[in-house]
Amino acid sequence: MIEILLPYYQYFKAVHIVFVISWMAGLFYILSLFIYHTEANEKPEPEKSILQKQFVKMEDTLWKIIATPAMVISVLAGVGMLSINSGLLQMDWMWVKLGFVIGLLVYHFICQNIVSQLKKNQFKMSSFQLRLWRELATIFMIAIVFIVIIKSALNWIYGLAGIMGIAMLIMMAVKWYKYYRKKHGN
Repeated sequence: MIEILLPYYQYFKAVHIVFVISWMAGLFYILSLFIYHTEANEKPEPEKSILQKQFVKMEDTLWKIIATPAMVISVLAGVGMLSINSGLLQMDWMWVKLGFVIGLLVYHFICQNIVSQLKKNQFKMSSFQLRLWRELATIFMIAIVFIVIIKSALNWIYGLAGIMGIAMLIMMAVKWYKYYRKKHGN
């Protein structure tokens, strides 16, 4: 059965890549919406209510039509690739990648919970905390791409150290942006 699918491996791979890109775009955009939605609390009425209603609609649409379907198709295509080429599971780098993918899936479902909270007008994170949370998706993405490209157990350790360095730079940039916004009244 698997041998029959072998010629289609590259199609699974292409679908996987396209929908991972779509999934990441959805995650990046939903966090931006969360940030703007949270910041709308600072607006006077009726602007606040109008914005809140619009953000709930945008978040719900993005989540149901783009982010979640892209995640499901990404995972299914990935499972398809692993089913066709189960030898990938013998490689250390694949297990590291799958660990980060599980982290990204957990991240996705936490974001889904935030969509539900905001729909109920529950704001548990500040816009600054959401900006930091958004950068975690960037870190997952960088880690997964580097692991897939480098494919070396030793090199991914160096890569992980590099990712931590990038994470620290991103956090410093977010803090600088917060300072800049506060100083310039944005």
